[in-house]
Amino acid sequence: MTDGSSSAVIDKDGLDALIAVLGGRGRTVVGPTVRDGAIVLAEISGGAELPYGWGVELEAGTYRLRAREDGAAFAHSAGPQSWKTFLHPARVREWSADRTADGDLVLVEDDAAPPSYAFLGVRPCDLRAIAIQDRVLSGGRYTDPTYRGRRERAFLVAVECTEPGATCFCVSMGTGPAVGPGYDLALTEVVDTEGHRFLVRAGSEEGEAVLAELPRTPADAATRTAAGDRVAEAADRMGRSMPPVDLQMLMRETLTAERWDDVAARCLTCGNCTMVCPTCFCTSTEDVTDLTGDHAERWRRWESCFDLDFSHLPAGPVRESPRSRYRQWATHKLGTWFDQFGSSGCVGCGRCIVWCPVGIDITEEAHALDRERERAARPPEQESRS
Repeated sequence: MTDGSSSAVIDKDGLDALIAVLGGRGRTVVGPTVRDGAIVLAEISGGAELPYGWGVELEAGTYRLRAREDGAAFAHSAGPQSWKTFLHPARVREWSADRTADGDLVLVEDDAAPPSYAFLGVRPCDLRAIAIQDRVLSGGRYTDPTYRGRRERAFLVAVECTEPGATCFCVSMGTGPAVGPGYDLALTEVVDTEGHRFLVRAGSEEGEAVLAELPRTPADAATRTAAGDRVAEAADRMGRSMPPVDLQMLMRETLTAERWDDVAARCLTCGNCTMVCPTCFCTSTEDVTDLTGDHAERWRRWESCFDLDFSHLPAGPVRESPRSRYRQWATHKLGTWFDQFGSSGCVGCGRCIVWCPVGIDITEEAHALDRERERAARPPEQESRS
């Protein structure tokens, strides 16, 4: 790894060249593009497919595209997808089996070569999310071969955040808006009177090699300063925040809080929050057969802890109530994830807030739990005066 000291400036043509160079290296380039009223991640073949001139308006339960006058390509917040879609796919066939004419079964494991992706436009929060999934799915004793194969072949082009959305809280989680380690190339977009350009830094040997193939100019002081200022300003414009407390301890000390009843009365247990979350990783398996019974397949698919059958045992589901299922998700994400993996499972992207159909806000719930804990800790006479 390099320290990011290899840097340069490219323009919009340079960004187009970056996509071409990555494609020429045999990689499938995936980046943000506008489709169906949203900015979604899809395979792209040129810079013209990037969402130049588009931003987003976000609120709890609300997502809306809006036109921008500055023509920026990456001045939008996280969309409905994360890179988990490509590294940890929603459905994966694990094996298939066929019955021969003699009645024997022939089992064939799916072992196709993993795709080689280049991800363009990885937000700092999503870069951290990938690092978290690295620990979960390939950093322990048991690894997920599908994830590991895709991850090892992925090239990451991170983009620093210069315009956070109303539901972003990466500063609270220490995940942005500046990029952390783990990228191959990092971009910072600058649009000002000097023009539309991108400060590029290399973070790996392959990143340096790719940068060397691009039309570029040396990184000048004015562009470095402008890029740094925009990222620093973004840190002061977060739309949400977590309470400035030990979240792991907060979750541990509020397991019986009344607030869980309040959120349970609103929660539909639809699982949207787990589907859009860039770190949720739970899966289940399902076996399917054709009508003849001579061909069968086993598929792994995403699962959600909000599903009533997720914790089903012979005697019934362990977490039968909406209260218990929402509490399981929130306390795991913000609390017991530390015990398992050494960090929070939340990166502050705000997707769970935006894509909740009833607008449940995990930061609002954390603040409410903190206030309830403070009230419970007050002496009775102080509580009566307040």
